[in-house]
Amino acid sequence: MNATRDPYNAFLDLPPVEVPNASAGPLAGFTVAVKDIFDVKGITTGRGNPEWRGEAIPALRNASCVQALLDAGARFAGKTVTDEFAFSLFGQNVHFPFPVNPKAPDRYTGGSSCGSAAAVAGGLVDIALGSDTGGSIRCPASFCDLIGLRTTFGRIPIDGTMPLAESFDTVGWFARNIDVYESVAWVLLGEDRHTTPITRAVTLDGIASFLAGPAEAAELARMRSLVSLPMTSHATLPFSARPDELYGCFRKLQAVEAWREHGEWVTRHDDAVAPGTLERIRYGSTVTPEIEQAERDRRETFRAQFTSFLGGDAVLVLATMPSAAPLRSDSAEALQAYRERALHALCLAGLAGLPQISLPVGSVNGAPFGLSLVGPPNSDRALIRLGRTILSSAGQA
Repeated sequence: MNATRDPYNAFLDLPPVEVPNASAGPLAGFTVAVKDIFDVKGITTGRGNPEWRGEAIPALRNASCVQALLDAGARFAGKTVTDEFAFSLFGQNVHFPFPVNPKAPDRYTGGSSCGSAAAVAGGLVDIALGSDTGGSIRCPASFCDLIGLRTTFGRIPIDGTMPLAESFDTVGWFARNIDVYESVAWVLLGEDRHTTPITRAVTLDGIASFLAGPAEAAELARMRSLVSLPMTSHATLPFSARPDELYGCFRKLQAVEAWREHGEWVTRHDDAVAPGTLERIRYGSTVTPEIEQAERDRRETFRAQFTSFLGGDAVLVLATMPSAAPLRSDSAEALQAYRERALHALCLAGLAGLPQISLPVGSVNGAPFGLSLVGPPNSDRALIRLGRTILSSAGQA
């Protein structure tokens, strides 16, 4: 896609390649953009790093999630910008112009699925594939006023995709409206294996403490009122690990897995990798086997506790992010503080392997602010159906 048709810096400028799709199917007539960590036959998967792209060869086949969309009739529109090695939260890849947030141009899009979110929010495509390891579907969805689902870990095959942290990586997608979103869900998810009706909602006041301030707390309270389920509030986190411990657990395990995947390459090409990305990957080399095992044990305990807390019939209701997207003029120190605040809440679903949907029903400071639901394992389709009800209550479906 050329610059005149892409005012949001969403797409990579790559030579055109014919990508066949079915002429009929549930997604016929829809266009799809693909984050540049998924293989598309005939196109080199660049992983957000020009040096990597220069050394790699074109993909020999499509990632299975890409193929499923093409087989359902979706038409490939192009590859989208991603943060370097998909290891960031704001959409700031120094190798490319930053994608513009169409819903708040003075604010970040969110990463690492930044280009995919910008393409959908700007109306350039109907659907865009992204991934979520630490928040890369949920964060851009909240920032760009989109629907975005972090799927149950392992629910959608992730072959033909660049790994970041293999025990956290999931496939997700963006859309502007729930009808399109549900059409993609039929293709990528099939029927839910979780069949217990969702009849309860719970909140955690401890997680609400990570909101940026009173305006966000008031908007979260309003958004909660849209959830048409009996709701119970818990003043403290009902888990054996504290929020700081859970965040530390996520950070260590994500980093050690990223180091195993990318450490050798970035060590040989450290001058070709942005300092922030390099630092996050190198941190994994400091995680000893003993620390790693202790954190994996902590995660398994937390996963069992969180799954038991939800039972088969409840969702956790929370704000997707601490506030609206940071301003592009914010300092590096402000961005880091926001990142750590956000990941304290984002890490919960990732550690537990649970699905979490972000819904575009809120606004603070004149910018989008998403509401999230975390559900039991494999309740992905149920979350989308509940999302439809909430969007209807908000007058958006």
